[in-house]
Amino acid sequence: MLTKRIIACLDVKGGRVVKGVRFLNLRDAGDPAELAEAHSAAGADEVVLLDISATAEKRATLLDTVKRAARRLFIPFTVGGGIGSLEDASAVFAAGADKVSINSAALSDPSLITSIAERFGSQAVIVAIDARRADHGRYEAYAQGGRTPTGRDARVWAKEAESRGAGEILLTSMDRDGTGAGFDCKLTRSVSDCVRIPVIASGGAGSAEHFIAVFQEGHADAALAASILHYGVAELADLKQTLSAADIPVRWPC
Repeated sequence: MLTKRIIACLDVKGGRVVKGVRFLNLRDAGDPAELAEAHSAAGADEVVLLDISATAEKRATLLDTVKRAARRLFIPFTVGGGIGSLEDASAVFAAGADKVSINSAALSDPSLITSIAERFGSQAVIVAIDARRADHGRYEAYAQGGRTPTGRDARVWAKEAESRGAGEILLTSMDRDGTGAGFDCKLTRSVSDCVRIPVIASGGAGSAEHFIAVFQEGHADAALAASILHYGVAELADLKQTLSAADIPVRWPC
């Protein structure tokens, strides 16, 4: 059985790691490079850095921040935010990223997924989907850092992203983001069960039990951790030990 991954997430704004609740009320959590190195040393399987204001501010990703973090990492490193073209993706890879995460630009121009996949390989392309619960049990995909509803069903969009060459889906529940109330297992399972590529669950982690639930009930391949790590709610070694005790395969040693 493939091991389940715990991915440390760094939401960056103005060169600092921040975290809020449901994409709002952001507070400072530290320096991106220092936190990336600390989470890696503690046992994170991967690190994701998301420049959360780049798209809204109509600018490219902060490459200096990416370079500083990449120099300290020896695990897979994903970067997202402000990547709107093949050239933007190329610059991020050149700065040290192993994968890129695209969201709004892919919604506007799905062919971008294919362009990046053909140049760098599907394994290097993650399509991020920010989803919020809608009417009739549906989940709607949002763009522009959760600011703009698209009218697109998250499940349908995930399937299209896969068909266009995405190697993974980064699925964030906007309803659960930063709440510590647990992942939206219903959302995660609905997407995981309709695609063949790995799905990374995001939004709501508050305890080890929440990770167990999203792996067992949500059928996630990986899960993102942000607040729970930044503010010392849980240690990665303890989290992995709890997962292993629940017969969920994880990477050792930490």
